Amino acid sequence: MEKFVPNLKTKYLETAAPALFKELGYTSKMQIPALEKIVVSVGVGEAITNKKLLDAAVKELEQITGQHVLKTKARKSIANFKVREGQEIGAMVTLRGDNMWFFLERLISVALPRVKDFKGVKPNAFDGHGNYSLGITEQIIFPEIDFDKIERVSGFNIAIVTTAKTDEEGYALLAKLGMPFSK
Repeated sequence: MEKFVPNLKTKYLETAAPALFKELGYTSKMQIPALEKIVVSVGVGEAITNKKLLDAAVKELEQITGQHVLKTKARKSIANFKVREGQEIGAMVTLRGDNMWFFLERLISVALPRVKDFKGVKPNAFDGHGNYSLGITEQIIFPEIDFDKIERVSGFNIAIVTTAKTDEEGYALLAKLGMPFSK
């Protein structure tokens, strides 16, 4: 039985990687930037008083990513926010391999175009090492989420980690993969 290869991975291997090799003037194919992982995380501050909100956020994140979600705990106590060390206040999932490619393809081609008044993602959200961070304000842009069954509209963070050394290389990689950057 032949394994199914994600369309975006095929696009990277057949068109984006060779184009980046020529464009950026590399001497070895190992220098070509690639995706390493995608980390999707959500913080649920109200989980301190209402545990159902955290469970709902975990369920939604599992539906969106198709992978088991890890609940995150507070690292230290903060009295002003009524947070105690060890309390569950968020959730995260790390995507690698084919799951990462499937998620990024759905994000670029399905979810982002469903954002209201979408004019592209900001090109200046790189961290200085070629990694890109993106904030989603509503989880309902993903088709897997049933609008009638959500507890509350919440957002989450997406961190795209690449092997790029500079922001320019990371930008070139994501642009070749079809990330809709604003002008």
